[in-house]
Amino acid sequence: MKTFDAIIIGAGQAGPSLAERLSQAGQTVCVVERKFFGGTCVNTGCMPTKALVASAYAAHLARRGADFGVVTGDVRIDMKAVAARAHKVTTDARSGVENWLRGMKTVTVMTGHARFQNATTLQIGDELISAPKIFLNVGGRASVPPVPGLTDVPYLTNSSIVTLDRVPEHLVILGGSYIGLEFAQMYRRFGAQVTVVEKGAHLVAREDVDISEAIRRILEDEGISVRTGVDINGVSHGGDGITVRLSGSEVTGSDLLVATGRRPNTDDLGLDQTGVKLDARGYIEVGDDLQTSVPGIWAMGDCNGRGAFTHTAFNDFEIIAANLLDGENRKVSDRILGYALYIDPPLGRVGMGEAEAEKAGHRVLVSTRPMTRVGRAVEKGETKGFMKVVVDADSRKILGAAILGTGGDEAIHGVLDMMNAGVTFDVLQWAVPIHPTVSELWPTVLKGLKPA
Repeated sequence: MKTFDAIIIGAGQAGPSLAERLSQAGQTVCVVERKFFGGTCVNTGCMPTKALVASAYAAHLARRGADFGVVTGDVRIDMKAVAARAHKVTTDARSGVENWLRGMKTVTVMTGHARFQNATTLQIGDELISAPKIFLNVGGRASVPPVPGLTDVPYLTNSSIVTLDRVPEHLVILGGSYIGLEFAQMYRRFGAQVTVVEKGAHLVAREDVDISEAIRRILEDEGISVRTGVDINGVSHGGDGITVRLSGSEVTGSDLLVATGRRPNTDDLGLDQTGVKLDARGYIEVGDDLQTSVPGIWAMGDCNGRGAFTHTAFNDFEIIAANLLDGENRKVSDRILGYALYIDPPLGRVGMGEAEAEKAGHRVLVSTRPMTRVGRAVEKGETKGFMKVVVDADSRKILGAAILGTGGDEAIHGVLDMMNAGVTFDVLQWAVPIHPTVSELWPTVLKGLKPA
């Protein structure tokens, strides 16, 4: 048996950074990766999808050339070149992560699937390894719903669609949230007919209804068919393609993307040999310090159910490293969550929405401003969407904000920083931002606060 000071299972976002910090502290570390280095973000998530989004945006902007006085001619999509570009972004990043890990002193890299024998010992193939500290960074995968007939048809998930080198004639998407909507707009801009099917009453159910409805209008304006509030009763495959039977109707497409959520990769780790507790959905239960129910075992990233984003996974690493190596007392509960939906225009979000704040018992002040009144958006010819801020009337603290508009994924950080600083909205209201930017409108938006 090989022994180490620490073992890290999974080379996703949090793993390599933690390996480096532990190595720098003089500890021996074993990093085990069963497939691709870099995790979801590098291989099937952020990097390939945002590379594809960039190609789709370029095509969309080229078609709009006349709006800017630019003559472009016929715009055609070379999907093989588009896919090759996205694949190169992934493979470059993947090899970069692996080379980084293999170059670390006191770090041993192993490839294969790790399974627990007990709370301190794992088996990889024929080898046993042991350590007093074990960090689970095993990520997640697409969740496939139990729809009758689905397992009998050739469906796509986020993992397989990023390697597609053709444009579907008609892409039907099950799921109207982040993954589904990004691929919906992307492939519509590549030239596919697209239908989005969502069981819930609104797209992106966690958002306020006004944001959800604005997202829907943006997508429908581009020719995407959106069906909400429908049950999926079954799927079949015939000569006309793949047919999805809905409540009261059906839709047939050439290709089917299943984007109905994620599930953690915790079902084949041998966790039953350790005493590590899982919740009802299979996520590893962790405390505020990200330690599991078993001392000496931590869980980071998507598998712990405390955030499903690359940036929250990295923050998990920061919290663990700060507490173990720097003598700090960092907590997950101190984290203010921000995220983005990368349709065009993007949605940047932080903190609570209006409905969530009211449900939590806050006396709420709200202000909105359409992007048609944002100079930077007008100058760019990208005026869809709006800005929104939610404030607690008693504490004068910002509870949350959203920008569905050009640059929203960047401009939201001004509010995120104010919330992390713990100051009242007055500080941001009296800031003097740069003109012309989207961020310069935050003080103006705040001046319009009114009771919800």
